[in-house]
Amino acid sequence: QVQLVESGGALVQPGGSLKLSCAASGLTLEYYAIGWFRQAPGKEREGVACISSSVDSTYAANSVRGRFTVSRDNAKNTVYLQMNSLQPEDTAVYYCAAVYFSDCALREYEYDYWGQGTQVTVSS
Repeated sequence: QVQLVESGGALVQPGGSLKLSCAASGLTLEYYAIGWFRQAPGKEREGVACISSSVDSTYAANSVRGRFTVSRDNAKNTVYLQMNSLQPEDTAVYYCAAVYFSDCALREYEYDYWGQGTQVTVSS
C-alpha cells in the first residue's frame, strides 16, 4: 500500500523557517517526481514547488521562488521542502504528491498519490 506522510508543519513567526518532510512507504521516491502543493482557507489548492524523477531538476512557483527549496534524500526515501522567510500568506495546509517517472510540474491532475497534509501557520 502506497502512503505519503507529510510532517514538520508548525506555527512560526514571520521571517522564520520550516522544513517539511514527505516520507514514502510502498514506493521508491527516487523514481517519482514529487510536487508540493498548499491550500489556504477559502482558497483553491495551488502548486508550490516540485522535483523531477531521475535528474532532480526543480521548480518553484513565483510566489515562493528564492524562499522555498525542494530536495530529496533517497536513502531515507524522503523529500523535503525547505521554507525560508515565511510570511503570513504562506499559511496553509501543505501536501506532497507523487507521480511515477516524470518531469517536475505543478499540474495536480498528473499526480497519482497524495499525502494527508501538514498545517503551516505563519503568525506573530
